Amino acid sequence: MSKLRKWKDVKKELEEGFTQDDLDEMELEKQIIRAMIEARKNANLTQQELSKKTGIVQSSIAKIESYTRVPQYTTLMRLLRPMGYTIQVVKIKNR
Repeated sequence: MSKLRKWKDVKKELEEGFTQDDLDEMELEKQIIRAMIEARKNANLTQQELSKKTGIVQSSIAKIESYTRVPQYTTLMRLLRPMGYTIQVVKIKNR
């Protein structure tokens, strides 16, 4: 029988294979998805309603919102535009 490990230990092992730039990129992806979820909720849209507006199937939206899938730029723009949002490029602090 295998011994259960703590999530922080598993996470540390996983992160050891990544550079700081890799970790920063993953964090940015999470922030973008969080902002997309917030935009959908602020627009008072369900995933199904957003699906109808964009033509992107609801299950794909659910996978993005559960951080299972990272959207391509074109998909992200298709999701954001009907809600009145776009993407803005800003300078990274401390770079």
